[in-house]
Amino acid sequence: MGDLELQSTIPLLDLGRFEAGPTERKRFLADLRHAAREVGFFYVTGHGIAPELQSDVLHLTRRFFALPLPDKCAIDIANSPHFRGYTRVAWERTRGREDWREQLDLGAEESSPSMEDGAPVWMRLHGPNQWPARLPELRGIVLAWQACASAALVRLLRMFALALAEDETALEPLCGEAPYIRTKLLHYPGRQSTDADQGVGAHKDAGLLSLLLQDAEPGLEVRTERGWINVAPRAATLVVNIGELLELASDGYLRATLHRVMTPPADRERFSAAFFLSARLDAVVPILRLSEELAAQARGPERDPNNPLLREVGWNALKVRLRSHPDVARRHYADVPMADSLPRLAALSRE
Repeated sequence: MGDLELQSTIPLLDLGRFEAGPTERKRFLADLRHAAREVGFFYVTGHGIAPELQSDVLHLTRRFFALPLPDKCAIDIANSPHFRGYTRVAWERTRGREDWREQLDLGAEESSPSMEDGAPVWMRLHGPNQWPARLPELRGIVLAWQACASAALVRLLRMFALALAEDETALEPLCGEAPYIRTKLLHYPGRQSTDADQGVGAHKDAGLLSLLLQDAEPGLEVRTERGWINVAPRAATLVVNIGELLELASDGYLRATLHRVMTPPADRERFSAAFFLSARLDAVVPILRLSEELAAQARGPERDPNNPLLREVGWNALKVRLRSHPDVARRHYADVPMADSLPRLAALSRE
């Protein structure tokens, strides 16, 4: 049986079980720990995000990408030092290869920071979004989606702390009042105009937890010990996966998992909305003091010379953005000596 013939074995977790009494809570936390450690991806129900809001997000995602190209390019991501805006098909890269998708990157609605002397470069990641003039209703729906998705993942983060035998609030200082959040609205065109199978290349998410809303078109795959398996769209569920910061905090007990999206067949297309919860940009990721039993199973975070994991959250986030969007790096970060050098970035984060 080839890799892609494997059937999905992604676990399904109902977050409502956490409130179903002590015995069921204990079972749920064991299932959560197993799902996160063994696969790194799982479906969730009981997350509290209204179906109507999910439907609105996907509907407006389709409407945005149906706009004429000049309307989308009016909010080109290259305009923004905060990496907010529209990216055309094949203009973002994963591990040096072009991704066959277009996207709209958004985040918390913020003011541009005052970059005083000595302010770290990653402060530029804070700032306002760019919104499409032809689709004004998108702003309210995306901000509502971000608020609900953030609340769901912060709640899940408390569950993870308990699953690791920590105090429920052990991970909350990483987020504080202003976690670094991002939303990507995504469109994967079909293969009628490309030979590329890379909708988005194999990668790991850089934050704490990610939440994915999919339409009915398959394409998402996750790498497991048994090979690549499908994370097929499943009605009335969202998908959660572990990010690299949670891998760092758990000393590798939990693992961020490689995943990718394959280009849809010709004359098909795929839409999705991904939400990423990361720590405050000024935070430093601690190593949790795991119990003796769990610590014995912690393997330490993965060490990849092509993707150094930095405990300084701001530097880690900037590393990812600069690598993915060289157009933004050239326009807004030409003064930054590490813009094209990951080793230099790692060194600066420790200065």
